[in-house]
Amino acid sequence: MSAEKSSGHGRERPAGARRAPGSPDAAIQNAIRRGYVIGREVMIGKIPGIVVGYNIGAFGRYVGAAYPLVVRTALGVTKCAPDEARLI
Repeated sequence: MSAEKSSGHGRERPAGARRAPGSPDAAIQNAIRRGYVIGREVMIGKIPGIVVGYNIGAFGRYVGAAYPLVVRTALGVTKCAPDEARLI
């Protein structure tokens, strides 16, 4: 498996690891402004859930800039974008 250096931290990312433009902080602040605060009930498709936190990950498959919400559902905990969830 090949790897590439991440920016300046000496850590390696798997080749093809996704890096979204922007920062997790900006995405989280945008989600909060839209009403996705901790404790808020949401629907992901037909699955109900509750926002339990925010994703601050800067590299990997599910980076915080693209998937800032951490939602607990009956099926487990997932990371998602505000556009994938609906406030209830």
